[in-house]
Amino acid sequence: MEKFRTIISEFIVDLRAQKLRAFLTMFGIIWGTVAIVVLVAFGVGFKKQTASNMHGIGEGIAIMFPGKTTKPWAGYGIGRPISYVQEDTKLISSQVPNVFAISPEFNKRTTARVGENILNPTVSGVNVVYGEMRNIIAEAGGRFINILDLQDRRRVAVIGDKVKEFLYGDQNAIGKTVFIGQVPFMIIGVMQKKTQPSSYNSRDQDRIFIPISTFASIYGTIHLSDIIYQIKDPRLGEETEKEVRASLSKRYKFDPTDEDAVGIWDTTNFDRLSFYMFLGINIFLGLIGSFTLGVAGLGVANIMFIVVQERIKEIGVKRAVGATKTNILFQFFTETFFIVFTGSVIGFIISYGIIALLSMMPIKEYVGTPELSFEVVGITIFVLITVGLLSGLMPARRASNIDVVECLRT
Repeated sequence: MEKFRTIISEFIVDLRAQKLRAFLTMFGIIWGTVAIVVLVAFGVGFKKQTASNMHGIGEGIAIMFPGKTTKPWAGYGIGRPISYVQEDTKLISSQVPNVFAISPEFNKRTTARVGENILNPTVSGVNVVYGEMRNIIAEAGGRFINILDLQDRRRVAVIGDKVKEFLYGDQNAIGKTVFIGQVPFMIIGVMQKKTQPSSYNSRDQDRIFIPISTFASIYGTIHLSDIIYQIKDPRLGEETEKEVRASLSKRYKFDPTDEDAVGIWDTTNFDRLSFYMFLGINIFLGLIGSFTLGVAGLGVANIMFIVVQERIKEIGVKRAVGATKTNILFQFFTETFFIVFTGSVIGFIISYGIIALLSMMPIKEYVGTPELSFEVVGITIFVLITVGLLSGLMPARRASNIDVVECLRT
């Protein structure tokens, strides 16, 4: 411990004697640390915002659309329409293990009227689990459809935030009446605003959701518009699609490989694509920051070589009075690491300030905000340790291997 204190005190004396050189040396480490932290933090923030935007439609969601057969099967010709009924959801749920939530859905374009305000939204008949699957969360004071609404075929509705804005403006819509077609419905919930860049019918903000049992009784239909299911493991998306078609093919007598008979839009395909895309982006940004920090490390190594050259006489005296090669190596290696450590701490503080300022800017919706996560800190610390080892080891070995006689002669 005493030896370490002596090394640090000698190093501080040397820093004071060479203030400009010390500042320029540390500045390189500071700049490199800021570069890698901010760049990787931007990559992490962008990835999370993209994932958030992408999952506005729901996470791990696949939508099944009715289609027509394009392959002959068991004596049946092509062009035969396939329609779904609510019982199909129970069949799929029981036969496909990777499906852990499923909902039938009716859709119909019709009028919605409140006083003189008239809209023509999509009205969807759904069940209880649909809201959680599709990230349709009611604002405070409201709720989504529950089991009693389904059992009693209640005339209740959950409306999208844009529908509410058009029909009611700034008024509270909960408990009010909206006419869907000619039928009055009580509003029980208004959807929280969310980002939804993709949809399969219309954006949820422009839709009205009612109990599926109420929809079927009012409009007298049994054939579903689509079926939505949510999978446990997105990596098994393609296998799950095949299992879903196979389960329905037995009931509707079509070739289980006929993808046009049951069209499936698996949104997890983009999850898999985005994983590798953002992995590449983050590696690229990390490499840029690492190269910047690596250049700074070369600067530190060069400065330490100069320091070794300037302190040859000091090294010779220490060796003459009993200091070993290990003592000299440890001294210069510690000094180098102290430079890297001090510069990196200052760099982290500056990076935190930059990230805090950027988080206040209105850029989240577009590129996200940089995030100082454990992932970012871990990558930066790893690179800093690598730079410290490489930039400190070579000058330290140079100092420890200098011949004592040559040192004293110099």
